[in-house]
Amino acid sequence: MSQEERETTNRPSVTISLICGAIAGAVAKTTIAPLDRTKIYFQVSNTRGYSFKSALKFVKFTYQQHGFLALYRGNSATMARVMPYAAIQFAAFEQYKHLLRVDLHGSKTPGRRCIVGSMAGATATCLTYPLDTAKARLSVSTKQEYNSLASVFIKTYREGGLRILYRGLYPTLLIIYKEETGQPVTSPWRMLFGAFAGLIGQSSSYPLDIVRRRMQTGRIPTWQGPFNALISIYKTEGLKKGLYKGLSMNWVKGPISVGVSFTTYEYVMEFIKSLS
Repeated sequence: MSQEERETTNRPSVTISLICGAIAGAVAKTTIAPLDRTKIYFQVSNTRGYSFKSALKFVKFTYQQHGFLALYRGNSATMARVMPYAAIQFAAFEQYKHLLRVDLHGSKTPGRRCIVGSMAGATATCLTYPLDTAKARLSVSTKQEYNSLASVFIKTYREGGLRILYRGLYPTLLIIYKEETGQPVTSPWRMLFGAFAGLIGQSSSYPLDIVRRRMQTGRIPTWQGPFNALISIYKTEGLKKGLYKGLSMNWVKGPISVGVSFTTYEYVMEFIKSLS
């Protein structure tokens, strides 16, 4: 058997890679869930000033007043989204790759592959977006307002139908990047470079993330579009205290998420291999 044939034989199947990626994504997102909730809490407010000290105060207050699990409010929506997002993204990627004739007959078409990756991410985002809205609303609310994931959908739908559940989709599509979910990370070097590139990408598009979260949670009037919202936030709150509020939290949780995802993926893959 040739070396190429051995590599093909040892390569994990698509299904196993998808499962490992989804589990890795779920564990990573659960690990950083308290940090994510804290970031969103400050992002959606135009009055709360952000700093690491104030973030720690929020975590301490939430724990003392509502208990440990309150730090994970919104994570149920994230967990419900992980597997569908990964599956849709993969399936869409394969369909678009065939449609746009990517890497046909062994030829390399990196430009088309990049386009296909973005299209697949956009498709998965559109189909699972209401769960992201639910996550944001749970993160900035109490049990009195929403006592479950189902209650978020019911109450939000009653506010204005699907239109409300999809508020903020446009800025979200502008900041799509390749998530770890369902994407195997094959080496520590790839992990490090991916984390670095991810931090740069997230930092450059962070103002759109501020707008997205405020639109999702109803902090921006329904008549105001994303670009008008950007201008309004800049004029009233500025760059550091407005459009880039909470960015440093991304710098903390980003490397943690990538590291946990990489480690979990490797352990789960090894465990599945040991079973066979």
